[in-house]
Amino acid sequence: MFTALLLFHGLVSVALLGAITHQAFAVVASRAEARATSFLTRFRSTDPAAYSTAIVVLVAVVILTGAIQYPNYREIVRPALQSLDLRAANGAFEIKEHLSAIGLVLLPAYWASWRQPLVAEYSAVRVGLTWILASMVWWNFLVGQLLVTIKGPFL
Repeated sequence: MFTALLLFHGLVSVALLGAITHQAFAVVASRAEARATSFLTRFRSTDPAAYSTAIVVLVAVVILTGAIQYPNYREIVRPALQSLDLRAANGAFEIKEHLSAIGLVLLPAYWASWRQPLVAEYSAVRVGLTWILASMVWWNFLVGQLLVTIKGPFL
């Protein structure tokens, strides 16, 4: 059961990574570029507001499934990291825990800044919160993949 939950957690994390990355690049794109035909321009020219609710739900699901798995991490993976003297990997996971908590606290402000109709005065807030959340998601994803690589998915 733990392995299935870990795989589900990973798949939802990939979906979140794609959505938040897409929104982060779209939020800084100029609308004048929307008519261009290059791949990167089309990638950035989508409507970033369309992703906000999906991102909120995906962040909540990823954090919830991670919290369910957390006791197993503390009992199985962390002692293995300590016995192998992998302090950097263990420390990176500690940072991941803190960033997840900060991201969860920022989620209501993020969601409120993306509520329709979009208020022009909040555009800088939307850009900032989106990029902060995207940075956190990328860090957490990369650290999670590092730990799965070290310990393996089949604990």
